[in-house]
Amino acid sequence: MKKILIFSLNYFPFVGGAEVAIKEITDRLPTEGFEFHVLAPHYDSNLPKIEQMGRVLVHRFGFAKPGATISDQSRYPLKLNKYWYQLRAASVASKLHAKYRYDAIWGMMAHATGIPAGEFKAKHPDVKYLLTLQEGDPPEYIEKLMKPVWKKFKKGFTEADALQAISTFLMSWGKHMGFTGEGRIIPNGVDTGRFSAVPDEAALSTLKRELGKKDGDIYLVTTSRLVHKNAVDDVIRALPFLPENVSFLVYGVGPDEAMLRALAEEQSVRERVRFMGQIGHEALPLTLAACDIFIRPSRSEGMGNSFIEAMAAGLPVIATQEGGIADFLFDEKKNADKLTTGWAVEKNSPEQIADAIEDILGRPEKVLEVTATAQTLVRTTYDWNNIAQDMADLFAVLLPQETIPPTPADRVQ
Repeated sequence: MKKILIFSLNYFPFVGGAEVAIKEITDRLPTEGFEFHVLAPHYDSNLPKIEQMGRVLVHRFGFAKPGATISDQSRYPLKLNKYWYQLRAASVASKLHAKYRYDAIWGMMAHATGIPAGEFKAKHPDVKYLLTLQEGDPPEYIEKLMKPVWKKFKKGFTEADALQAISTFLMSWGKHMGFTGEGRIIPNGVDTGRFSAVPDEAALSTLKRELGKKDGDIYLVTTSRLVHKNAVDDVIRALPFLPENVSFLVYGVGPDEAMLRALAEEQSVRERVRFMGQIGHEALPLTLAACDIFIRPSRSEGMGNSFIEAMAAGLPVIATQEGGIADFLFDEKKNADKLTTGWAVEKNSPEQIADAIEDILGRPEKVLEVTATAQTLVRTTYDWNNIAQDMADLFAVLLPQETIPPTPADRVQ
């Protein structure tokens, strides 16, 4: 039994792509092979400091308040957690190590946990250290942000025994930052069975009625943090070029919401842009099925679970090819040597977004071909069962003292 402590700046119920990845992978790894712990900020004081959640024992510390939401994380005092975590997580982890005797640590995202993970590794060199790169912000921005603590930040890379990057783009960054050990590109995944399943017709009809969707309406949808890099503003700017029956559903919260609402008013499309708030991951498949086109013209992206979830659900996808998106979104014109899986636009290009939407609406037969190709790609390359097996293989290299048993689920073909 290998005990692994995961450093994470968030964990359930506060979730993004990284937290979903932790849960999906740990749920699928063999129970006789691993025991997982997570060290995360507390945030909500109603949550216990120690809690078993699925296959993971969660240890929480730091600033908290009753009933905190994900939006509260950017407000005082909870926003102090991201700094407090850098200062205290290595020390807290050392105390946990004295009790549990971990075989390895796993740092989830370099900018979030690399500093404390690197410091822990320096103090406990016998404990193996895996770093996962899931960053969505541009590396240049992250590096600029980390300049005041540059030596400690670099140590997060150079101390790592193994590196998992969710895209080719991020693997290149990891090597640029000085990593020299065992490196593997293992992307995030999707539960293809759940997202590709034919939705219950009654539930789908009910949701469309609740959303006010009528025959002939076209719903664009995004699931995004409302921040500059996700370019929700460019979709709003594209709407004036499109017919009145095209609306935009925005699922997510973030600091740019007020600006985006004001932009919708300025562009005279306020009635066509609907801010739906945070959506639970369990509700995503049915919500995607109720919509027509997924869109997120990111200005930067490490990979983006939302894109492959939409592909698995059978939606045509419009995106840029920034960062890790280029690993799976192949455009008819830009990638003539590959099977088409979506519609690629340049960043900061509302007119191109409008053109892509018009192309999708005008070529239904092409849409069927592209979405079928995308679903096949997701099923064979991005299913969580396959990802978990690849992670088990990486842990077997990282912890070679014993043979780690295979994952219980069969690899998806």
